[in-house]
Amino acid sequence: MRSTAATVDAYLAALPDDRRAAIAAIRRTILKNLPKGYAEGMQYGMIGYHVPHTLYPSGYHCDPREPLPFASLASQKNHIGIYLMCIYQSPEHTEWFRSAWTATGKRLDMGKSCVRVRRLEEVPLEVVGEAIRRVPVKSFIAAYEAMLGPRAAAAKSKAPAKPARGSSPAGAKPSSKTDAKSRAGVKPRRAKAAAVKGKTKTAAAPSRPASRASRKASRSRAASKR
Repeated sequence: MRSTAATVDAYLAALPDDRRAAIAAIRRTILKNLPKGYAEGMQYGMIGYHVPHTLYPSGYHCDPREPLPFASLASQKNHIGIYLMCIYQSPEHTEWFRSAWTATGKRLDMGKSCVRVRRLEEVPLEVVGEAIRRVPVKSFIAAYEAMLGPRAAAAKSKAPAKPARGSSPAGAKPSSKTDAKSRAGVKPRRAKAAAVKGKTKTAAAPSRPASRASRKASRSRAASKR
C-alpha cells in the first residue's frame, strides 16, 4: 500500500504492531549492511534506499526527479515486500540470492525484484544483509547503466555548451587593436587595404613644379649649348 508519510519514522508509526516489528527488524538489517553512499528516505510511498542525486545527478531514468532506487521495504495489504533492484539487474546476483535463500530452508516467493513474506520468521536476515552489502554504489551504477545501454547516456546531464569558435566570453575586453577595430564596426581586412592604398597614392603623386629660378637656369644652359 502506498503511504503518504513524509518520513520513515512516520511510516513505521502508522503500521500495525506486528507489521511494524517485522519491518523494523528488516530495516535494521538493511541499514547495518548498507554500503557507504546510499541514503534512506521515503520513495514511492515506501521506505527507500537510493543513490542520491549528489552522486548520480541523472536520477532514475523513468523519472529523473527521483534518485536512483537501490532497494525498498513496504507493508502491502497481504504481505511485506522487500524490493531489491540489485537482484533485478544482475542475473549472477539473482542466482546467488535464490540459492542462498533456499539453502536456509525457508520458502522463497519472489518476482523479478520483489520478495514477498508474511512474517519476520520467513526472512533469512543474513541473506538479505549480504544481498545489500555485496553491491557498492559504483558497482550498482555501472550495472544499471549497462542494463539501460544507450538510454543511460541520453539520461546523463549534458555539459554546458561551449562558445562558438572565434567568439569571446561575455564581458571580455578586446585583446588587441584589431579586436578594438572589429568592435567599432571596422573590419580589419578593409582597414589594412585602405592603408596600403593610401601609401600607393602617396608614392605615385607628381612632384611640385620647378621654381622660376630653376627654369631660368635651364634656359641659360640650353642657349649656351647652341
